[in-house]
Amino acid sequence: MINNSYWLFIVERAVVKVSVIIPAYNGDRYLAEAINSVLVQTYNDYEIIVVDDGSTDNTRHVVEQYGKTVQYLSQTNQGVAASRNLGLAASRGEYIAFLDQDDVFLPHKLSAQVALLKQNSDLGMVNSGWQIMDQLGEVKAAVQPWQHIPNLDRKNLVIWKPVFLGAMLFRRSWLERLKGFDTNLEQTPDVDLVMRLAMMDCPAAWAKQTTVKYRQHDANASKNTLLQTQELNQITAKFFTQPNLSPEVKSLEEPSRYQSLVWSSWRLHQTGYLTEMSDYLDQSQSYSHKYPTELVLSWIEAFKDYSAEYGQQFDVAALTASSEWQTLIKKCLF
Repeated sequence: MINNSYWLFIVERAVVKVSVIIPAYNGDRYLAEAINSVLVQTYNDYEIIVVDDGSTDNTRHVVEQYGKTVQYLSQTNQGVAASRNLGLAASRGEYIAFLDQDDVFLPHKLSAQVALLKQNSDLGMVNSGWQIMDQLGEVKAAVQPWQHIPNLDRKNLVIWKPVFLGAMLFRRSWLERLKGFDTNLEQTPDVDLVMRLAMMDCPAAWAKQTTVKYRQHDANASKNTLLQTQELNQITAKFFTQPNLSPEVKSLEEPSRYQSLVWSSWRLHQTGYLTEMSDYLDQSQSYSHKYPTELVLSWIEAFKDYSAEYGQQFDVAALTASSEWQTLIKKCLF
């Protein structure tokens, strides 16, 4: 159940256009860089709220150096979903942006996305591309999801789930209707939120440009791929068990669940969980109508594409030589 205790929006009229919410947990290593990336925005009608989720390092000290420029909130350690909910409850902006403690907005992020929301009052969220950088800040790849998902309609949101919160900007009124992030989820509350918005047919559009840098490092929360993939497939399955789904939405179940399982398999492969990778690929067969040989080739192509998109190496020879892959292929083809 979603924790509603933090979802007590301030009734007074918003006095800023954008609220930038930064959840932080032991984030003193990169937090100042994240905050500074907001302060140098070409758009200046914003507030910054840092929510300290029970840090034991110098996170509070980092924030206090900014004085009244940054609002500091704290809570006992409850997870990123609860932190974002607390930030939302305290925010005053008409539009809501989220920035993780180790990521960086590019200077035009807010101006580009606010412009789209202003131009179209029906839009509930704007998405964009992002760069992937290493722990030193060196850019390794650029992700441009609109290249293969040109339209952000409900169908594509539910099937492909192109979700990276730092690359998005939301209209507050749509988030109010959802009552925030599901605090039962540790790794995928963002995907769950966007899928619920899609269920409500929230209008969305691309800002076809890069607006944020995503930092990969040894302490990324997303490194917990076992939990991340488990949650992704749980929320996808749960989505399609909702009562009163329209036939249009129900028809998206097979491609949506197939995509989640194959993407999860790639993530597990990249982090060395080959047995789990094999299990997820095996499950994906139930949601595909491809012939076995075609299906196997599509798995390899998907792995290649995801790896290239995220600037990672993909060794197809090592994959196909693994005992887990060979056992899977025998089961699939024979």
